[in-house]
Formats: sequence, structure tokens, C-alpha cells
Amino acid sequence: MAEPNSPRTVVVWDLPTRLFHWALAVLVAALWISGHLDRLDLHMKVGAATLALLLFRLAWGVVGSPTARFAQFVGGPRRIAAHLRGEWSGLGHNPLGALSVLVMLGLLLLQAASGLFATDDVATDGPLAWLVASRTTKLLSAFHRLDSWAVLAMVALHLAAIGFYRVRRGENLVRPMIVGTKTVTEAAPPQRLASPWLALALLAAAAALVFGGLAVWGK
Repeated sequence: MAEPNSPRTVVVWDLPTRLFHWALAVLVAALWISGHLDRLDLHMKVGAATLALLLFRLAWGVVGSPTARFAQFVGGPRRIAAHLRGEWSGLGHNPLGALSVLVMLGLLLLQAASGLFATDDVATDGPLAWLVASRTTKLLSAFHRLDSWAVLAMVALHLAAIGFYRVRRGENLVRPMIVGTKTVTEAAPPQRLASPWLALALLAAAAALVFGGLAVWGK
């Protein structure tokens, strides 16, 4: 039996959460590159895939493994203050990290949703642009362009935070998101991981909702 303060390896992130994280990173990079290269046909396909992935994450945040659930890691100002004082401990996202997750997911959802109605004012319209008035399309297009810079800023902040924790606190945040485990010394009860088959079913449902909806309503 391990001593109370002896190092031991515990599971932090389940496989669906890790795959979501890295898939989202790839898709966001693809969106940025395709958008700035004016490959809008590819941009819209990747945007639809990103929206499906985000909808999956919202569902997984309700029924997924403990560290993936919003109810587990989202806290208020008191929890953030405790973290800043060095009084918070736990697995998964720390309170500041949880806040950044919510902001990032919110920005990306707004980006994906606005892109459905956006236009480049030349030859390419979002698949649902025909459903709204021209003035609304222009407003959403302007927001879509502005929000892309907000997403980029959050990505930069995320990378800076990873560097800060690595250099100043000696904590590697990347490795657990790759292998799923980390070494801890504090007490950590074992997680009961949600089924990856449930994750696959949720992802399939999200993809069917997005791509099925676009097949019916999109142009």
C-alpha cells in the first residue's frame, strides 16, 4: 500500500477527451490556414467538422468522465481565488484553466455558428446565409472575422500558460493530455471513466446533427 505522500500514477484524462483536444487543435489550425489562403470550400468543410466536435464536447461535459465534466471543474470566484493563493488541489483543470476552457469553447462555438451565415462578399456564402437578411449576413461576417483573432489570442494565452507552468512550476501539462496519466503525491481517489463507446455514439450523433442539418438546410 502506497504511503500518503508517496508519488503514484493516476488517470487524469480519458481517451475521448484527449482525442478531442488534439483533433480540435488540428482543426483550428486548418481553419486559420484555409481561411487566410482563401480556400473557403475547405474552410467550410472543416468548420462543419469543428462544430460537430464542439457539440460532442458539450455532451461529453455532461455525461463524460469526471475530469471532463463541467460540473466537476467549473468553479466560481472563490475557487479561482483559492487557486491563486495556492490553496486549491485536484485533478484535471485548475480553476483558471477551467475558465479558459469555457472561454475557448464559447469563442469557437460562436465562430463556427457565425461562419454558417457568413459571406466573403464575392462568390462564397456560408451554407445557411440564405436563411437570414443581407444585413444580418454582413454583421455575422464581420463578427466571424473579428472572433477569429479572439480565438488566436486564446490559443496564444493557452500556449503561454503551458510554458509558464512548465518553467515556473515544473509541471508538464502536455504529457498528461497525451498519455492520460500524471504522477501525484496528494490523495487522489480513482476515477470511474465513462465508456469510450458512449463517446463514439455522441460524436456520431453530433456529426449527424451538423452534416444532416446542412444537407437539408444548406445551399
